[in-house]
Amino acid sequence: MAPEGLANLTLPARGDNANYSHFRRALPPQFQPPTRRKEATPMQHPTRCLPARATAVLALALVAATLAPGAVRADEARGFLETVRRHVTLSTTVPDNGDQNPYAIVVAPVTAGKIQKDDVLVDNFNDLSNLQGLGTTIVDYNPTTRQTTLFAKLPRHLAQCPGGVGLTTAMTMLKSGWVIVGSTPSNDGTTATKGDGCLLVLDANGQLAATWAGPDINDPWGNMAVVDNGATATLFVSNTGFDVGPPDDEPPVLNKATVLRLELAIPDGKPPVVTNQTVIASGFGEQADKDVFIIGPTGLALGKDGTLYVSDALGNRVAAIANAATRTDSAGAGREVTKEGLLKRPLAMTIAPNGHLLVTNGLNGQVVEIDPQTGEQLYARWVDANKAQSPPGSGDLFGIAMTPTGDGFYYVEDEVNMLVQAH
Repeated sequence: MAPEGLANLTLPARGDNANYSHFRRALPPQFQPPTRRKEATPMQHPTRCLPARATAVLALALVAATLAPGAVRADEARGFLETVRRHVTLSTTVPDNGDQNPYAIVVAPVTAGKIQKDDVLVDNFNDLSNLQGLGTTIVDYNPTTRQTTLFAKLPRHLAQCPGGVGLTTAMTMLKSGWVIVGSTPSNDGTTATKGDGCLLVLDANGQLAATWAGPDINDPWGNMAVVDNGATATLFVSNTGFDVGPPDDEPPVLNKATVLRLELAIPDGKPPVVTNQTVIASGFGEQADKDVFIIGPTGLALGKDGTLYVSDALGNRVAAIANAATRTDSAGAGREVTKEGLLKRPLAMTIAPNGHLLVTNGLNGQVVEIDPQTGEQLYARWVDANKAQSPPGSGDLFGIAMTPTGDGFYYVEDEVNMLVQAH
């Protein structure tokens, strides 16, 4: 078999610097081309530095040389990641006010207000000073025009949202045009001053229409899973703030994070209304962290059979919650689907067309593909091999969403505030 992460890379055309940079970054660390010439010392010959394209050719040649005669080809792929060949930078996610640290990614299901169908909405968790929990903006990338515009800029302080506004990975857009986004706010960029937060309802022009808060909503954090029937909808969102304190010394792990199900009614021309809410999972680990603000269950993805999959970051595992849309009680921390292995603090999650889970790692720049039926971890694909972090790409990945055609996915590179498409 080919070395992990190389078999599906396609060499960019000569002079295609934008795509070459992503080709290079997608290479595993051991295949990264040298970036500087090493000075010769006595009794040594100088190290030869190959031109960048030559290094890329060499890497692909290695793939060809190591493919066994019976190796799996793209037309008989076992998984989705085998078919991903290119990584293309689409746009910065930084608006005019300087907000940064992109988190949530949502692909618009309809055209409404300022949003066109298939636009990509991305929110920001940090402000201009890079303080976490103070980001207030959502940007809109249009794949047709390749333009990015400001969709919404919310007030930093909002009386009906405990603690104010700091937008998280918990975001969705409904078929009715309403955008719902979570807030996990802070005043100083740490959990020492965090508030309980809320869920904010925006119309299709980015205007605040409603706010949801209460005892079951405490720092809505992870990417939402949604059942959208038009006039009604069901949302699933993780909450990771219960009793979390400051990130001093070694903050304790609290097994208090939950998954909350919200059932909505959506009257014509009026904002959605919560008609029922149920905690369907509980007891997940949550922890304050000085570098990433808070660690807790982040990825939520709903299978066709009604099973909700949850990425348990601190448990380094993926759990399953059966009958997520209909159960009336908590399933606790769920049934374990898979653990450790290629997972390195699993964060955001989505479902590929083949039914497999795609999970971003928080502690390296890889996306992991998992067969949820068997629990097998099929691949770990490098999408961000930035060696400025250790391990490469650590802390760079967060949101992920499938493209409308299902042949790729969008992800964000937090360290450079960019939206990227893999396909």
